[in-house]
Amino acid sequence: MSHASHLPQALPGHPHIARQGATLMIESLPAAELARRFGTPLYVYSRAAIEQAARAYSDAAGDRPIALRYAVKANSSLAILQLLARLGWGFDVVSGGELARVLAAGASADKVVFSGVGKTDAEIAAALRAGVQCINVESLSEVQRVNRVAGETGVSAPVSLRINPDVDPRTHPYISTGLRNNKFGIAQSQARQAYAQCAQLPHLRVLGIDVHIGSQITEIGPYLDALDRVLDLVHDIERDGVRLHHLDLGGGLGIRYADETPPTPAQWIEALSERLQARGQGHRQVLLEPGRSVVGNAGVLLCEVVTLKSSLEKHFAVVDAAMNDLMRPALYEAWQRIEPAQARDGAQALRYDIVGPVCESGDWLGRDRMLDVREGDVLAILSAGAYGMAMASNYNTRPRAAEVLVDGERAQLIRERESLQDLMRGERPLEN
Repeated sequence: MSHASHLPQALPGHPHIARQGATLMIESLPAAELARRFGTPLYVYSRAAIEQAARAYSDAAGDRPIALRYAVKANSSLAILQLLARLGWGFDVVSGGELARVLAAGASADKVVFSGVGKTDAEIAAALRAGVQCINVESLSEVQRVNRVAGETGVSAPVSLRINPDVDPRTHPYISTGLRNNKFGIAQSQARQAYAQCAQLPHLRVLGIDVHIGSQITEIGPYLDALDRVLDLVHDIERDGVRLHHLDLGGGLGIRYADETPPTPAQWIEALSERLQARGQGHRQVLLEPGRSVVGNAGVLLCEVVTLKSSLEKHFAVVDAAMNDLMRPALYEAWQRIEPAQARDGAQALRYDIVGPVCESGDWLGRDRMLDVREGDVLAILSAGAYGMAMASNYNTRPRAAEVLVDGERAQLIRERESLQDLMRGERPLEN
């Protein structure tokens, strides 16, 4: 066997996750070693991968008037938020809880955008007290609510209106957000009325216009369609006498799960910039809110094979991770690559469904995967850095997984594994 065969071979789309011979490596550490040290299920993130993805955006933005705001909903772990804050990023939050997280992580409030379709009065007040950069308002009713809360709080609320441009992002319907039948945003036909209303309210300060059409988008075309519609609106709104300072173009850039070929941050930003220049809008400040494309391929979910079993039609590998740990397959029928932490020669490979112990037929993590596995083996579910831990639950009274950040040869526990006591804390027994 040649020496070259022992050199790390990066997995497609995962530059800091590699196969070194039979061993799966996360940066400089074997995945199986991490599983033994910290237990399973275990989320593991590559610091280098997150930094590389974040810098790809920063480098692409260059000296353009572009502000990067990480979409916290993709992964809200404090250590990851701290890492991005240190790289100079701001944040896009969609709840009071996410706002509290980014502030705890050291974010500057004036680099925080508060989005979301159902903000409560308490959340609006918290955002205003913190001094966020902007509140993205999503309905005519919310326009009035933000004005009222701002008056009660004694501040002028910086707002942008989220417009629904009715653009098909050609992605999964559950993560499409810019069609006319989606719950998000103000219909384009109502936009001028909404801006005119904002301009008359005493406690609002209109800053911009916002659009977000969906997630896991793998083509540039839908973004340009949305941008064109927004720029048409900007022209009309400013002609009506309302000055707009920024364009918030959202995020949603896809990643490679299987064989997708999404645009790079540089290609995306260049295309947007060219269109803005062509429309005479190159001077505008632009906010971009990537999430998945920053953290998605930086993370893996490690799990242990508990049981191998076969029915009359299927082979099953039952693992100790489940739909409560990784919801995407059950929710979206999402495909994520599954790799053994220590590969075998494949002589006993079978076609397995990888399933969890939760009492739901929808509790599967991968279907029809050719694997040579034994009970006790560790499997790695790739592309788990986004919408993995962030969507985890305690269904079936299952404690949530631990999280580890790998930095070269160093592994830091960034979230302790929950205990059963954690799950029952705050509950009260019957009084009689």
